[in-house]
Amino acid sequence: MFKAIINFFLTGPNAVPLADEGEIKRRYRKSRISVFLSITLGYAMYYVVRQGFAVVKKPLLQAGVFDPLEIGTIGSVFFVTYMIGKCLNGFLADRLNIKRFLALGLFASATLLVMLGFCSSFYLFAVLWGFCGWFQTFGAAPCIVSLNQWFSNKERGTLYGIWFSAHNIGTGLTYIITAYIVAAFGWRMGFFAPGLLAVTAAVFLYLFMYDRPQVYGLPPIAVYSGEQTHEQHKADTKPVLKAQIAVITRPAVWVLGLSSAACYVTRYAFEWWGVVFLIDAKGHSLTKASAIISISQFAGIVGAVTCGWISDKFFHHKRSIPCLLFGIFFVLSTAAFVYGPAEYVWIDYVSMVFFGYTAYALVSYLGGLMAVDICSKKATGAAMGVIGLFSYAGAALQEALDGYLINAHKVIRANGDTVYDFTAAGNFWVIASVFALVLPLFVWNAKQED
Repeated sequence: MFKAIINFFLTGPNAVPLADEGEIKRRYRKSRISVFLSITLGYAMYYVVRQGFAVVKKPLLQAGVFDPLEIGTIGSVFFVTYMIGKCLNGFLADRLNIKRFLALGLFASATLLVMLGFCSSFYLFAVLWGFCGWFQTFGAAPCIVSLNQWFSNKERGTLYGIWFSAHNIGTGLTYIITAYIVAAFGWRMGFFAPGLLAVTAAVFLYLFMYDRPQVYGLPPIAVYSGEQTHEQHKADTKPVLKAQIAVITRPAVWVLGLSSAACYVTRYAFEWWGVVFLIDAKGHSLTKASAIISISQFAGIVGAVTCGWISDKFFHHKRSIPCLLFGIFFVLSTAAFVYGPAEYVWIDYVSMVFFGYTAYALVSYLGGLMAVDICSKKATGAAMGVIGLFSYAGAALQEALDGYLINAHKVIRANGDTVYDFTAAGNFWVIASVFALVLPLFVWNAKQED
């Protein structure tokens, strides 16, 4: 039975190659549209599942369900399981049936989200949220593997950016819609509503996603796009495992991983604590704070979509120069958000626009695209897995340390209200953004491996 389950999730065998060129073009065109829409909208739903927790943090604190240290611990558990799972599942993704794996991850994590709506026990909540983090790792690496299976190298930068905007779409809608649902119906509905929506989306994902082209008798994308001949493709006999080992042992990948980790510290600090920060440090309401943070997500859509196109169009598919430019504005917008006076609300809005655009351009570059660019196509999932390991180690560190710093600097007023001081946490966010700017300079001229 165990073997049958494994075989169910492995990529299928190559079918007899189609000979009709017209039929090949028709099927490729139809399948590529379906695949791209599936990975983009499907990945957006993955973020609908995970980001609701950021919105319900303040209501959980106000209701006395958890304190900041417990919330930080719960969030850290999610990131630790996500970190490990993203690395392991990234390596597996190079061999998997993406259609089935992607749909299962969304269905399982959405089901766990619904279960969390019934839970108020710290330990049970942490365990369920940890399992949710594991199933969330069925998303990113498989999506990139599928992107590489169905689209050529010349298309990758632009399409990667468009796909990457999916998480901004999911997160932005979650901040707005979930915030109003929670404000109207309580924190439990912040888990029920997105969870049930994502369960439905998982069914559609399974119906419209595809395995790799060769399973359907289509030629590999490198041959179809003219990047290789059939003979060249057959001559490429480098084993997948060897290509994956090359990823692990390459110093440039490690540097990119550390860069991404620093970027993820600030990114998730804003995403998971930004609402609480604006409420306690700057006096905004839940809905207003959520709306301000959501601006970064919609600006991030533009950043994610255009960053790949910018590097492809103006920098000959190279990412180093635009990465540096985005990094400078990333640091400036982070500092403006953290240190801007509370009475100048416009600073919050403007900084969120610049932060969103630059943060998600950097996450697109550092969180995968630059590593994919310099690694073998056969090890795309492995590259995403290693980068994911570093990235979510940074996110886990952020969540645990922020929870500790915020809880350690809380102030209890005479009327019994608790206010949280974000000074130390805010300094941590800014320092991390500086590391995200500086570290990529060490891999400025990294070259692609065969």
